Amino acid sequence: MEKHSIPKATLGRVPIYLRYLRDLPDESGATISATKIARGVLLGEVQVRKDLAFISGSGKPRVGYERSKLIYDLESCLGSDSLTNAVLVGAGKLGRALLDYDGFEEFGVRIVAGFDCNDEVLRVSKGKLVLPIEDIEMFCTDNDIKIGIITVGQGSAQEVCDKLVACGIKAIWNFAPCTLSVPSTVLLRQEKLALSLAHLNSQIKNN
Repeated sequence: MEKHSIPKATLGRVPIYLRYLRDLPDESGATISATKIARGVLLGEVQVRKDLAFISGSGKPRVGYERSKLIYDLESCLGSDSLTNAVLVGAGKLGRALLDYDGFEEFGVRIVAGFDCNDEVLRVSKGKLVLPIEDIEMFCTDNDIKIGIITVGQGSAQEVCDKLVACGIKAIWNFAPCTLSVPSTVLLRQEKLALSLAHLNSQIKNN
């Protein structure tokens, strides 16, 4: 099945399944049931079966899924076998934390460099450069950058977004607390950290 026909909610759960399967010990066996996966990731069995059917087809009755093939199918769905290059703009505390995190490559994305307008933060970290924002267009062209990550303040987020779009970026992951305007040809993911924390807080109070 083509990736574009997989529901967004299912795609959002793919990393959860992949992490669980990768972390299983070798002695767990060559096959695994949807029931065991559901227990392991704390999701409903029906939901797990539906999700995996989009990505890897149905498991064999009383056998389940071949674990190595399921991992391969999940990795292929995420594009882990072919890394997509990304850049980050805004090398403050949040930006540096994302830039230094190595786990994105497990799910198909490599953050290759950061950019900032503050000369004091320009540096090399874990082999990744933090460069002047003036260099971003040439860098994106030379390194086939597809994804831009925005971790600047609200006041400059749209300007940074426009610059990334002008560089040919195809998708933007925005951490700034504002709504950005992008062309219809550019994918936009808005990460609302405060809203996520508020949701978690409400769950605590309601339990």
